[in-house]
Parts: sequence; structure tokens; C-alpha cells
Amino acid sequence: MTAGIIAGLTWGLETVILGIALAMSPFTTSEQAIFLAPFVSTFLHDAFSAIFSLIYNAIHGNTKKVWKALKTRSGKFVVIAAIIGGPIGMTGYVMTINYMGASIGAIASAIFPAIGAVLAYIFLKERMKWYQWLFLVAALIGVYGLSYSPELSITNFWLGLAGTLMCAFGWGIEAVILAKSLTDPDVKDEYALQIRQTTSALTYGIIILPILKGWPFTVSLFSSGNEKLLLTIAAAALFATISYLSYYKAISQIGASKAMALNVTYTAWAIFFTVILLKDTSVLNPTTILCSVVVLVCGIFAAADFKEIFSKKSS
Repeated sequence: MTAGIIAGLTWGLETVILGIALAMSPFTTSEQAIFLAPFVSTFLHDAFSAIFSLIYNAIHGNTKKVWKALKTRSGKFVVIAAIIGGPIGMTGYVMTINYMGASIGAIASAIFPAIGAVLAYIFLKERMKWYQWLFLVAALIGVYGLSYSPELSITNFWLGLAGTLMCAFGWGIEAVILAKSLTDPDVKDEYALQIRQTTSALTYGIIILPILKGWPFTVSLFSSGNEKLLLTIAAAALFATISYLSYYKAISQIGASKAMALNVTYTAWAIFFTVILLKDTSVLNPTTILCSVVVLVCGIFAAADFKEIFSKKSS
């Protein structure tokens, strides 16, 4: 559970830092740049994270073990999970925001723990107590409260709906596949992360960016004057790497459904870091404070097995 909480906290920090990067030039200089920004930033983000993971595994002497893990059946499933959760899930998220607005996009990203929990119940036989389901639903309602805006700008309902399904099912399925893969003793958390981030970055670089004709813009970011932007994305990627490592550890130790419930607390942590890093106190209103508390408390309780906790205390 500690690993799951750390995963949510660091992803909240990553979200704020990446938001800072997306608001910087040249991501805001033209309509093309604004359109490409989510895809290019995600490619760079996952590429930097793959590099950080490689450094981590190299320091710990895991390089050969990662390659060995990749050649296993479970390692190949991690590749599939990376494609489903990375390019498919993230592209769906971007589609939802583009065609149905940011608030609906946030809701789409938030319901994946519920879908993942159902899939984990069906395929992994993970059981959640009735009160854990109630806390999970309450946490997701809190997320909705944090992101809700009555000013919806739906430009294409069907494409937006397709994006919503891609996002929610993509991220939910990814967690379930990872949970199954991490039961293999040859596929540890840090090996899976290396495979995941490398696969995601390669898929973006080889397939998505060429389709969108985004490589010229991506290359231009490495010209003089964009050092601050690249460092900001790299900082976001560093915290994302810590978050993923913690998330994978939580999945392997307490299961996919409970780990996802803890991970979704990032929405509340993002509010906290917005105030700390951006000095933006406008987000501190009764609604966001109440919803943040609901998300944090209910997210933790959704992952807690009270019977197990009390039995350990009594023993």
C-alpha cells in the first residue's frame, strides 16, 4: 500500500510538471504545435523514462536480466500491455480531450480503476470486499468532482466516445496484464518498467509520429533555446519512472484492483503540487478540498482489507 500511495503522489507531481512543459513554447506557438504537443511530449516523456529505467537497471546489474525477461512469455505480454496502455490508452485520452473536452477526458482516465477491477475479478480472480467497491466508487466520484466543468465543448461525440473507451479499457487492461505477468519470477517490477517504457517510446516514434507527420516538429525541439523545455519533460519523466516502479510493485504485492485505487489518488496530489509549485491558490476552494480528501481517503480505504489489518493487530 505504501508503494501504491507513492505511485499516486509522484504521478500527481509528474502531472503538474508535464503541464508546465505543455504550456511552454514552442508547444503553444501554432495550431500544429498545439495539436502535436500531447503526442510529442508523451513520446519524449516515455523515451526519457526508458533511459532512466536503463540507467537504474544498469546500476543494479539487471541489463541481461531485462533481456532475459523480454524473451519469456510474460515479458512478451508486458510488450502487449505497453502498446495497449501506452499508445492506445494515451491516444484515446487525447482523443477524448480533443473531441469532448478536458473534464470528460479526466473522467475517462479516472474510471479505468473500476474497469480494471472488474477485469481483475474476471480474469485474475481478485476479490474485493463490498466496502472496497464502495470506497472505489466514492474515490472516482471525488475525481469527477475535481475535474468537472459544466462548460462541455463536444465537437464530435462518436470519436470522443471511441477515445473514452480506448482510454478506460486500455489502461484497465494494461494493469490486469501486468498483474498476471509480474507473477513470473523472471519478470520483476524494474524489468517490466524497462520493457514497458521502451515499447511505448518505440511505438510512438516508429508508428504514431510518422502518421501524424510529427517528426520534423519533434527534431526542432532539440535546437538551441529549448533546453528548459527538454529539462522540464525529463524531470516529469523522472518522477513518472519512480511512480511506475512503485505502481508495479503495488500491483505485484496487493493486486491490480487495489493498486489502481491507490494510483488514482494522483488527481488529489496534483492539486497539492499545483499550490506548492505554481503558487496557484485559486484551486483551493471548498469543492476541491472536499473532493481531494475524499479521493485520498477513499482511494486508500479501497485498497485496505480491514479484516486482514485487524487480524494482524489482534495477533
